[in-house]
Amino acid sequence: MNHLTLRALPLAALFLLAACDTKPTTIVAGGPADPTANEIANAPPVKLPPAMLASKSYRCKDNSLVFINWFNDNTTANLRLKDKTADPIVMTAPAAGEAYVGGDYTLTGDAKGKSVTLAKGGASQTCEG
Repeated sequence: MNHLTLRALPLAALFLLAACDTKPTTIVAGGPADPTANEIANAPPVKLPPAMLASKSYRCKDNSLVFINWFNDNTTANLRLKDKTADPIVMTAPAAGEAYVGGDYTLTGDAKGKSVTLAKGGASQTCEG
C-alpha cells in the first residue's frame, strides 16, 4: 500500500503543475515608460555625506574634555563637549585648512594634529590630544 502512494505522489505533482499557466512569458527590453525619467535625468548629482576620518578626544587647559569626529571632506567636524554621547555641534569650514565654525564655537586644527584651539565668544583655549 505504501509503495502505491509513493508512486502516485510524483504523478499528482505533475498533474498539479500541468494546471499552471502555459502561456510563454515575454520580457521586453525597454519595459514600460518611466513617468519621472525627465525629472531624474535633469536632477543635480547626489552628493554623498562625508565618511568619518578620525574620532579623537582632547583635554583642554581648563581640564575639560572635548570629543571631535573629523570627516574626510576636511570641511566638517562634530564637536561634543563633556561627554562622548552628548549631542554633537556640527562644525563646518568654508574650505579645507580654514577654521571650523558651528554653534557659538570656532575650532582651529585638523585630524592629524596633536592639538586644537577651541574658542567661544572671545575666550580661546588650546586642547591637547
